[in-house]
Amino acid sequence: MEINPIRNKRNGCSRRFAGAACIFWLFLAASGCSDDRRPAPGPAAGDRPPNFVIVSTDDQGYADVGVYGATDIRTPHLDRMASEGLMFTRFYDAAPVCTPSRAALLTGSYPKRVGMASGVLWPHDTTGLNPQEVTVADLLKEQGYATACVGKWHLGRPAELLPTRQGFDRYYGVPYSHDMTPDHILSLLGLDFPPLPLMRDEEVIEAGVDPATLTARYTEESVRFIEENRDRPFFLYLAHNMPHYPCRSSDPFEDPVVSPDHRGVYASAVEEVDWSVGTILAALSAWGLDESTMVFFTSDNGPWRLAETLFREPTGSALPLRGWKYDTWEGGMRVPAIARWPGRIPAGSRTHGPAGAIDLLPTLAGYAGARLSSEPEHKIDGKDLAALLEDPQAPSPHDYIYYYSSDTGLLEAVSDAQGWKLHLRKGTRSVEELYFLGEDLPESRNIFRAHPEEAGRLRAAAEAFDEEITANARPVGRAAVHRNP
Repeated sequence: MEINPIRNKRNGCSRRFAGAACIFWLFLAASGCSDDRRPAPGPAAGDRPPNFVIVSTDDQGYADVGVYGATDIRTPHLDRMASEGLMFTRFYDAAPVCTPSRAALLTGSYPKRVGMASGVLWPHDTTGLNPQEVTVADLLKEQGYATACVGKWHLGRPAELLPTRQGFDRYYGVPYSHDMTPDHILSLLGLDFPPLPLMRDEEVIEAGVDPATLTARYTEESVRFIEENRDRPFFLYLAHNMPHYPCRSSDPFEDPVVSPDHRGVYASAVEEVDWSVGTILAALSAWGLDESTMVFFTSDNGPWRLAETLFREPTGSALPLRGWKYDTWEGGMRVPAIARWPGRIPAGSRTHGPAGAIDLLPTLAGYAGARLSSEPEHKIDGKDLAALLEDPQAPSPHDYIYYYSSDTGLLEAVSDAQGWKLHLRKGTRSVEELYFLGEDLPESRNIFRAHPEEAGRLRAAAEAFDEEITANARPVGRAAVHRNP
């Protein structure tokens, strides 16, 4: 049984992965299994509800996976995941920046509906995702699932707003971005940032944690959670900090020299995340859980241009898409997404219909047998993707995708299932720009005047949706005045 087959494309097995590869072998040894002594197989796929693993990265661009076009980043495990599952070519986050994007993934709602439409949370903020919202973890926990959030939270730092108050049995990670430390550039303006806290549940267990250790530590925690719950249904939400600036990785993944065919520290961070995915897949296989587990990989928004232009660090790529993180161009919100579930999702398949992070909650709830509330105060925007996952030729359940600004919280654009996309505004400035994504992925040819009927149809849909969501928006979560350690 080959647990961690990370290969250098040019030179076979690479020494730079050796240390990281040892981590999983240590887990197997600690749990009493090795290459010639496997644990007992897990239950058959039909004997219990399926397990779910969502792996989300931070600021990883659309083109930063091999199967999406990366030639200077090695992602053998994600590429294998795509060959064994389904690759989305039009998968969208509900916002082009992390806090509202994560709120949408967990609630199945556009951020405006849950009071999280604009901006990111900072260490001293007292707002966050409202605990009254029903998260995917809440739904699955009610179905008897073990639930864990591992990694970056960024939906509220006070105890009242942490994952343990949002349906997760356990939490291990950092509560916001790992650049929000005393070294942050805004500290020059007098903002006071605490040392980066690593938390277990609601307790800080390490102040000033080294970001270079996070990917490996998150992977260790994730494998431990899977091992401990392999005999019951479980839900793992693994939200890596990487490859958000500043990109860091453990020693086996650090490149001493940036070569022309390797994107330096950014590539190393992505490659360690790829190793992490491979380690989790190996754990599922070793414990006989492959066919009873859906694994879903995606990113929280597009790549961050300022990492390169301001901080002189290599960054991600969304090519051939236009735009970056913070943009409602495709490059800010269309992200890589791969779903794997052997025996359920066809291997080596692709789907070109629009789908998004808001769809994960209703999809997982449907597979788990959880009922969604019909009450207006719990309305969501996501759609069940089961039919699309199991038949990639099936039509998308979405007629329209809506693009909200992370700066103003205003609706900036709308696209439909056929690929027509209308930009309504940029910031507070109204615009009239129409593109057909099926022939113009870079959004370079404005055809608004040539297709007034399509523009009018899209505008009417956008205005009706925004009117409804504005009228029914729910409040943000608020905590008491809070101080960080």
